[in-house]
Amino acid sequence: EPKAALAPAALVSELRKGGYVLYFRHAATDFSQSDAKSRGPTDCANQRNLTDKGRDEARAIGRAFAELGIPVGQVLASPMCRTDETAKLIFGKAEPAPAVRGDPDFPAADPRRYETLRKLLTALVPAGTNLAISGHGNPFYSVAGPPRLQEGEMAVIKSAGSDFEVVAKVPPRAWRGILAAVRKE
Repeated sequence: EPKAALAPAALVSELRKGGYVLYFRHAATDFSQSDAKSRGPTDCANQRNLTDKGRDEARAIGRAFAELGIPVGQVLASPMCRTDETAKLIFGKAEPAPAVRGDPDFPAADPRRYETLRKLLTALVPAGTNLAISGHGNPFYSVAGPPRLQEGEMAVIKSAGSDFEVVAKVPPRAWRGILAAVRKE
């Protein structure tokens, strides 16, 4: 959990400066769908996909980023359809990054499974830009600990050398209030 809550204007000011990893859990999905029969990450017909609500959430977040002038350079996404679509709806682009999902050669309980994700979260991001990642709840939880990110929630991460700090968390419903608060200033 973040040490202290940032007021909307302070959060936006920090994000505009850059230097952060912005980790998004994919937007809202249809839990009646399952990945069990999926033949691979691009087999969208056989995995859990975004709902219309999830697509609307992602588009709204993208509009907020554009209106607030938050700079984002590289956008990485787990190659699953829901994470790729979330990234593209928010940022208009995505590079497939299997590391975001974890190394399947290791079981989920093995900390080595998420070493590459940890490296992404501890990466030094230059000022003036932010690195965006669209991923899943379980890998982030395995690296950052509780509580779990909800669908569409963003964790703002600052590198601390070989570790990282979660500076803020922004649920999808908070963007409207952030926009309103910043517009008033």
